[in-house]
Amino acid sequence: MLKHKGFPGRLTGTDFQFTIRRANLKEGASKIIRRERFKDRKFVDRKADEAFLAALWACFGEEVFERGNLDAGRLSWLFGREVVAAEDPFDPASYDALLRIDVKRAEAAFPAVFAPDAPEIRFDEDDGEDWE
Repeated sequence: MLKHKGFPGRLTGTDFQFTIRRANLKEGASKIIRRERFKDRKFVDRKADEAFLAALWACFGEEVFERGNLDAGRLSWLFGREVVAAEDPFDPASYDALLRIDVKRAEAAFPAVFAPDAPEIRFDEDDGEDWE
């Protein structure tokens, strides 16, 4: 499993996880699914989605990226909309799965991430540590 060095492990000040520490050797990777986002979601949930997309954009931009240690649950909130499969066939239960940001849809859903005056992404000092 590829570990994305420097990618934030979680949303600062919360328990919203962005990465996993180690691969699940027993059961394999959790499957990425498209989760429905309803309009009545909590503000903090929407902020977690925005922060995760901002981190993806800061780290990968328009480039194709490998799922690696990115959290399947957090990816699932964006999958099929702002984050899409970059390969066919796509294996949603593989750490090697290739993804990309659909910039048009991401910009429409999260304009603050792409704004010229968007704040720089800051990662916690302990984020990106090499977990064994």
